[in-house]
Amino acid sequence: MKKIIKVFFGSIFVLLAAVIAYGVFYLATLYTKVEPKVEKIVHYHPKLTTKIYDRNGRLIAKLFDKENREYVPYNQIPAHMIEALLAIEDTKFFEHPGVNPDAIFRAFLKDIKARKFVEGASTITQQLVKNMVLTRQKKLQRKLQEILIALLVERKLSKEEILERYFNQIYFGHGYYGVKTAAEGYFHKPLSQLSLKQIALLVGLPRAPSFYDPTRHYEQAIQRADRVISRMHELGWIDDETFTKAIAERPKVYDESLSQNRAPYIVDEIFRRFGKKLPNIKGKGYEIYTTIDLEYQKIAKEELGKGYKAIVRRGKGYNYSKLNGAIVLLKPSSGEILAMVGGVDYKKSPFNRVTQARRQPGSAFKPFIYQVALNMGYSQISKIPDVARTYEFKEKNGVKVWQPKNYEKNFEGEITLKEALVHSRNLATINLVEEIGLSTLYKKLQEFGFTHLPPDLSLALGSVTISPLELAGYYTLFSNYGTRTEPILVSQVLDSHKSPIYTASIKEHPLVEPKQSFLMIDILRDVVNRGTGRAARVKGVEVAGKTGTTNRYVDAWFCGFTPDIEVITWFGQDDNTPLKKGEAGGRAAAPVVGAVIKRIYALHPELRRTFEVPQGVQQMIVGGQKIYFTDISKPSPKDLQPKKVKEELLF
Repeated sequence: MKKIIKVFFGSIFVLLAAVIAYGVFYLATLYTKVEPKVEKIVHYHPKLTTKIYDRNGRLIAKLFDKENREYVPYNQIPAHMIEALLAIEDTKFFEHPGVNPDAIFRAFLKDIKARKFVEGASTITQQLVKNMVLTRQKKLQRKLQEILIALLVERKLSKEEILERYFNQIYFGHGYYGVKTAAEGYFHKPLSQLSLKQIALLVGLPRAPSFYDPTRHYEQAIQRADRVISRMHELGWIDDETFTKAIAERPKVYDESLSQNRAPYIVDEIFRRFGKKLPNIKGKGYEIYTTIDLEYQKIAKEELGKGYKAIVRRGKGYNYSKLNGAIVLLKPSSGEILAMVGGVDYKKSPFNRVTQARRQPGSAFKPFIYQVALNMGYSQISKIPDVARTYEFKEKNGVKVWQPKNYEKNFEGEITLKEALVHSRNLATINLVEEIGLSTLYKKLQEFGFTHLPPDLSLALGSVTISPLELAGYYTLFSNYGTRTEPILVSQVLDSHKSPIYTASIKEHPLVEPKQSFLMIDILRDVVNRGTGRAARVKGVEVAGKTGTTNRYVDAWFCGFTPDIEVITWFGQDDNTPLKKGEAGGRAAAPVVGAVIKRIYALHPELRRTFEVPQGVQQMIVGGQKIYFTDISKPSPKDLQPKKVKEELLF
């Protein structure tokens, strides 16, 4: 008998030892599995939304990858929000070690009675664990992992740190992750300005974010919030007056796009420029400050659309299936891009014609040629032959004949440099290029920064290919009195800790003396006052600029500027088919520039309205017309002689 008892107890001991050993092995294995999960919670690095702002701090767009989240530290979370969460989810949060044994026991009894999992009894710590590193699957093994991880997390983190992670990690419905994002999304308010009812509404969401989403189920969300407030009242955490006021409130809830993309062409351009420079641009919580002014952006978009519709209306029945446009605004003194619209409808075509399209500027290129002439000593009234010529070029298949013409199909015989540009005379420009010398002109234009110039006289008619943004940058040579400034789109980038990681600097290239540049400003001012750009005139504001129209009306440009802003507009068809005959830059693009300038000056009357005359510039009256000159570009006695008649130059 003793032997049997000894064997029995021995077997029990072996079995118990085996169970203990298995338990130790299981816990060790379980610990090995959960340790990385614990570390993920302890070393918390959530995905954070990147924000793009305009120059005045207004939000342009949010960039995020699946999770739209903005981080808030514990000390910025309202006390009522913490109380509301504890009241409805975990009253003994500051007392238990990560799990609540009483709640687990009660839930265990209910589960046995129902013969299935019906109540979880999860603490806030367990909810955080389940949300961050586990599935919601109701299995015993997962529950054991949850409990173990919660206990380990509570040993490594303070209660405040756990709450901070909870409020930043949890999903609050409608695509909002974290309580700060939810507050700004649902109520357009920072956390510090939320009412108790708004706090209760947010705190009630994580239990069933879709069901309690106030943008879709407002009454259910309000009822849930009232339960939160009632629980706080029962616990004595709010008084009767606060309770009554909170229950009666019915807060306004906003339902809007998560990305809030108010300028998609801008956002896309930032991706192209900074996508590789900013690792994980959608998940690191950067703050990107642009040079864009959203008011200007809105005006530019609207006026570009009006110009587009006007072209379509005038060309009723004409094939405009590929018609589009682009507009860019700069601040000449700094190169800051104030507005950029890469097409008339982003939804139909996200291709940004401001930065990605390369087109011929036509006559809009001529001012650079004429500036070279002025710098070489030509005056505003230097005489240029405006006569027809025929050019022959040898090609593989024979001889090519080129017979350039003026837009008006006539010629003046002889014309002043100023009048040639004011009226955009092609023949005079070609003859001017021949006088300067193509090789000399090449060298001077390269000093301005131009590259890939065509190696023939077609250069005189603007056959170079260039993007609207590039052309805008080059035009600052005139609008900024001889100093070309490179366009800037992003002024500063901050990381998620508000530390600057990129700051733009103004890049200036002094190329022409201000006095010489003013001579061109004056000519371009006359282009608008009485030349091809009359449609860009704005009452009470001096506008200077140049039209551009390429062969067969393929491109229509106007490049205009005032003392403070520069506006470049282009219209054309994406497949390079021509616009309807007559849709020149002065008709298609100039009115858009004038309308934009008019609206901006009405919005900002403090902007300068007249061009300043720099030192070294003098004036005289010749033939009843005021002209300006400098010691470099001074009229010669020949320039002051009366104009010759056409016949004298013909024979």
